[in-house]
Amino acid sequence: MSAVARVAPGLRIVPPALLRARRPHRMIERSLHVVRRSPLIYVTGFFEPLFYLLSIRIGFTELVGDIDVAGRSVGYAAFVAPALMASSAMNGAVYDSTMNIFFKLRHAKLYDAVLATPMTPDDVALGEIAFAVLRGFLYSVAFLVTMWAMGMVGSPLVLLALPVCLLIGFAFAAIGMACTTYMRSWADFEYVSAITLPLFLFSATFYPVSSYGEWGWVLQLSPLYHGVALVRSLNLGHLEWSMLGHVGVLLGLAVIGVTVASRRVASLLLT
Repeated sequence: MSAVARVAPGLRIVPPALLRARRPHRMIERSLHVVRRSPLIYVTGFFEPLFYLLSIRIGFTELVGDIDVAGRSVGYAAFVAPALMASSAMNGAVYDSTMNIFFKLRHAKLYDAVLATPMTPDDVALGEIAFAVLRGFLYSVAFLVTMWAMGMVGSPLVLLALPVCLLIGFAFAAIGMACTTYMRSWADFEYVSAITLPLFLFSATFYPVSSYGEWGWVLQLSPLYHGVALVRSLNLGHLEWSMLGHVGVLLGLAVIGVTVASRRVASLLLT
């Protein structure tokens, strides 16, 4: 009986790739060697949300005034900063799990060579997703340090936002890699920006949900919205049971993404 077949019933929700993978760390090691050669490529995604934050801090804060969040009045820059931290995790994960993986899969043919070793498709999928999560996490850590330096940290609970950013990165990296396996050419990356830009702008990033009136429920269809809600609540020092719903959405996306990505890598390279 295989290890997957022997798994306890309570763990059957775990993607099979997580249970079958044995050497995903080898893919992470390879990616780290590449980073050492061209480190600047891997820091660019951090600057977009940072520039947004600086422009808001300098130009818009006085114009907009305070925002009411959960019965507490906060400055506009402090309202936006946690959302941009969540966006940093998304950016890092998406950039690495789409363009980089597409190049390795379709042009460099890296995975063909990797699968000629004892590595498996599950190792490839999980290792690449894990490195994309690591990239997004580093962006988030850097952004949190920036928030602290600018006086935008509202509670020690914001440290719990770092594991949340790991989860945000995991969800977007898994879905990003799964979608990348279906892409045929570089032109398909127009769809990536066409999806991520609206997510960035319309996930309660710059406006509270109440600003959307009866259309506020649409924001909940955005995966990033759930990450923004978690990070913003933690920065304000709020812990509520409803936050588990946001965690569940992100976990569900991660499970789907890992499962699809590992199966697609196997079907593309082993058939």
